[in-house]
Amino acid sequence: MKYNNEFNDAANKLIMTGKLIDSKGWVPATSGNFSIRLTDNNIAITVSGKHKGYLVTDDIMLINANADSLDGKKPSAETLLHTSIYQRYSHVRAVLHPHSLNSVVLSKIYHDKIVLKDYELLKAFSHLTTHESELVIPIFNNDQNIQRLAELIDHYFTQHTCYAYIIAGHGLYTWGETIDIAYRQLEALDFLFACELQRSTLKH
Repeated sequence: MKYNNEFNDAANKLIMTGKLIDSKGWVPATSGNFSIRLTDNNIAITVSGKHKGYLVTDDIMLINANADSLDGKKPSAETLLHTSIYQRYSHVRAVLHPHSLNSVVLSKIYHDKIVLKDYELLKAFSHLTTHESELVIPIFNNDQNIQRLAELIDHYFTQHTCYAYIIAGHGLYTWGETIDIAYRQLEALDFLFACELQRSTLKH
């Protein structure tokens, strides 16, 4: 399949972001997946089973809004979690899903949500303008039935404003208007999760 320039640009951004996220230790082995929505609403997304620190152009594939492969490559089983975010939020152009240590450990301590408040770094989220803010990160139980999990999460979206979520024992999803914004939020969240882990340790 011949890809257009927009897809190639998106693939390069995904490759560079994969290297950056891998350098943080947030995508061990072949974990995680990343995507960018194109102007025609098709989606460039990482293929299944590739190490995100060593991505090449052939490791990026094209799917439509229903998560169907458009180029014969195999998408991740979790592709529906990306497309459900794009379908819910028209402004979102990028989704990042790492398996960061802090998000996984916190999901074993908190069972339904993490509430982040009174942190200066919350202003990394553009809708928050003061440290006197509160950001709720819901936690969903892991489920090998991705369709069912996607529907559960989308139902949460209908009732709550959401900028990120964690799948328990699995990893974190966050998204934004660009991949740079999504990465900024990811970096901020990992720091804030580390703060919460330190607080939990000090309590004991």
